[in-house]
Amino acid sequence: MPGTERQITLRFLAEPGDQNFGGKVHGGAVMRWIDLAAYACAAGWSGKYCITAYAGGIRFVKPILVGQLVEVSAKVIMTGNTSMHIALEVKAGFPTQEERHLTTRCTVIMVAVDEEGNPTPVPEWVPTEPRDLQLRDSAKRLMQLRKQLSQEEAYFPEP
Repeated sequence: MPGTERQITLRFLAEPGDQNFGGKVHGGAVMRWIDLAAYACAAGWSGKYCITAYAGGIRFVKPILVGQLVEVSAKVIMTGNTSMHIALEVKAGFPTQEERHLTTRCTVIMVAVDEEGNPTPVPEWVPTEPRDLQLRDSAKRLMQLRKQLSQEEAYFPEP
C-alpha cells in the first residue's frame, strides 16, 4: 500500500564479473545496486513507477571484495510533490561472518511518473522521530546546495 513502505534492504553477492582492474568491486557495480535499491524504495513508497532524477554525494568509504555479501539499505528521508529523497547506505562483509562494514553512502532523488512519463504525486512523508527530522533537514540543505551549484554551472563556457 502506498505511503507505508519507507525503507528496504537489498542483498547481493559480489561476483567476479563485478570487479575492476584492481580486484575490488567496480564503483559502477555499486552504483547500479544503489539505483536498484533507490527504485525499489521509491516504488514501494509511491506505489508507482519511478525514475532517477539525481544521484549525488556518492562517497566510497571502503572497497567491497569479490565474495562479500553486499547490503544496500534505502530509506525515504523527504518527499516533495512528485519526488522522493532516498538516503542509501551500502555495507559489506563475508557471508560466513556476522560483521558488515560501511562501504558507500549517498542520496538519490526519485520521481514518480504516470504511464505517459509525466511526474505524478506521491504520498507525503512526515517525520516524527528526532533522527528522521535530522535526515529531512539534511535533505533540505543538500537541495539548497544543489540549487547554488546549478546556478554556478551556468557560468561554465559552452564547448
